Amino acid sequence: MRMQNVRVQENICNWKWGPLFPLTESEKSMIRSHKIAGIALLFATIFVTNLHAQNATPIETGTFHGQVHSTSGRAAIYGGTDSKRILRLTNFKTSNGPDVHVVLIAAKDAQDNDNFLKNNIERVELGKLKGNEGDQNYDIPAGTDLDKFRTVAIYCERFNATFGAAPLDKF
Repeated sequence: MRMQNVRVQENICNWKWGPLFPLTESEKSMIRSHKIAGIALLFATIFVTNLHAQNATPIETGTFHGQVHSTSGRAAIYGGTDSKRILRLTNFKTSNGPDVHVVLIAAKDAQDNDNFLKNNIERVELGKLKGNEGDQNYDIPAGTDLDKFRTVAIYCERFNATFGAAPLDKF
């Protein structure tokens, strides 16, 4: 039974578009080299990302709160040897919702009922929320004044609702 499975897998790999068009040796070789190149690129990306993370220094950090939309986790801003800064959310969890964004706001904190649009609070858009759970990174635009933008907010634009906020303190 096991030998049959191996043979079936070999036959499937040897077929181009089904049993009528088997792959040539050069096509098989090309597929192998593409697989190896893809794996090499993956490892190079992981290496560079880890190298950049090792050189990053924490600048500010804060803990998320939110009652209406339970939000938890940590927000931290990291700066590297270059001028690039990154917001990293760790152990992050919030409610799922439509059109949810990560923003830096010019306020000491934000409550669940805060409406940034209505109150004309200055903000810096970091992007749409990548997921309602898990660790994630967001690039902070160059020139952003972190002395002015003191809070990370998870904000639903569709309903003008704050899901959660993390006031930042110097590390």
